[in-house]
Amino acid sequence: MNSTNQDNQIRKIVIAGGGSAGWMTAAALAKIVSKEVCQITLVESPAIGTVSVGEATIPQIRFFNSLLGLDENDFIKATKGTFKLGIEFVNWLKEGQSYMHPFGPYGSNMNGVPFHHYWLRSYEIGKSENILDYCVEGAAAKQNRFVRRINNAPPQLASVNYAFHFDAILYAKYLQKFAIAKGVNHFEGKIEKVNLKAENGFIQSLTIENGENIEGDLFIDCSGFNGRLIEQALNTGFEDWSHWLPCNKAVAQACEPEAEIRPYTISTARDAGWQWQIPLQHRIGNGHVFSSKYMSDDEATSVLQNNLPGKAIGEPRILSWKNGRRRKAWNKNCIAIGLAAGFLEPLESTGLQLVQSAISRLLSLFPDKSFRQADIDTYNQNTNFEIERIRDFIIAHYKLNQRQDSEFWLMCQQMEIPDTLKSKLALYQSSGRIFRENNELFNELSWFSVLNGQGMKPTSYHPLIESMSEKDLLSHLQNMRSTISGIVQSIPEHTQFIQRNCAAHLGP
Repeated sequence: MNSTNQDNQIRKIVIAGGGSAGWMTAAALAKIVSKEVCQITLVESPAIGTVSVGEATIPQIRFFNSLLGLDENDFIKATKGTFKLGIEFVNWLKEGQSYMHPFGPYGSNMNGVPFHHYWLRSYEIGKSENILDYCVEGAAAKQNRFVRRINNAPPQLASVNYAFHFDAILYAKYLQKFAIAKGVNHFEGKIEKVNLKAENGFIQSLTIENGENIEGDLFIDCSGFNGRLIEQALNTGFEDWSHWLPCNKAVAQACEPEAEIRPYTISTARDAGWQWQIPLQHRIGNGHVFSSKYMSDDEATSVLQNNLPGKAIGEPRILSWKNGRRRKAWNKNCIAIGLAAGFLEPLESTGLQLVQSAISRLLSLFPDKSFRQADIDTYNQNTNFEIERIRDFIIAHYKLNQRQDSEFWLMCQQMEIPDTLKSKLALYQSSGRIFRENNELFNELSWFSVLNGQGMKPTSYHPLIESMSEKDLLSHLQNMRSTISGIVQSIPEHTQFIQRNCAAHLGP
């Protein structure tokens, strides 16, 4: 076996674009790659503004922060962040109905059978209780309570699965400071030209507005929707998913915070889309995601402003996008990360997760100057699988609505869906079974939360649970509810936890 020749190693990495994607990438590479071996340069234009609407995440972000060795309390203070135990969906099934997608498990599996089958049986016999009563994270969220670990709980319930809300601009600045301290070169300037090698079409250098050329071996495109490198220079192509995910705009506006900070995101369905609420320490991030086919910008802005939970801060801002992905996230010697690679509306807070997983995939398949096609193909196959399965999860929220109040929601009910989603829905409908394929992002618990919350009730459940008598089943469920209720009552209030451990400086 031939070892990699040192002359063939990647010596220069150029990251085009800052923001969360650029600085997450720079920070991770700087942490792993020695600056004596490889020079990392990040180029961003100060003329390209960053819009911060708050950022909601899912629990995997903690693994990324841990990789960097960040102190969690310090990170929360610096980003004016809060903790997140799940997402509440209001009016998605019907007006006046809500459910939660919590980050923790329901109950505990018994005899190898997932807990939700036991709950489905209790539902069938007409004696089911609220599913959140069986989830520490869900019950704590609804009572505005939070703690990282529960010391007086049974071992299987002691660890709390949580994520964060934070100011995206402050997060990027926090990681910028981290990356520069690790040796990343920060270059400000607009990219005027992307120079390609005549012999193979690879990127050779970026010409900046002052005429300087920045050469590299590996280029990371974090330039946003337009894909300055991956699309404008390399003509990679884009797969449009607007026929499945028609919401293509959002109007965003912050408002003053509430006295009690909720440890969860709220997504409220509106006539032609939905509204988010992301609670931070210093404000609430709000946005109204909508389809421009069914609602104008002015109408969407009016809907948002009429439903703000507090006094408005600043002016509303309109954002536009197209749901879909690049045909190849890795093309030649360029890898697109973040919005440059593709975009899915922020319904399940997956934006930074796609950045994080792309970075992890890059580290696993880190190339040398040979840029072996097998590595590139493996990266693209796994990237496509991940985003396509997240796409299916988001589509399910729309497809399964039972609203009758607007043309938009009726269209969503009637639309054709991907075959991969059809198969998953058919399996659950017939037997209550949910299978996680190839370690897709959202597991069985997440799918059950949404399918059940959207009113989908299977015609059957796992046959092995029939061995438990109805009396034993109900007794077991009651004991579990009582245990979780007692645990949740011992958890401090979310606002108090922040004040004691990671309160940000909110003054001027």
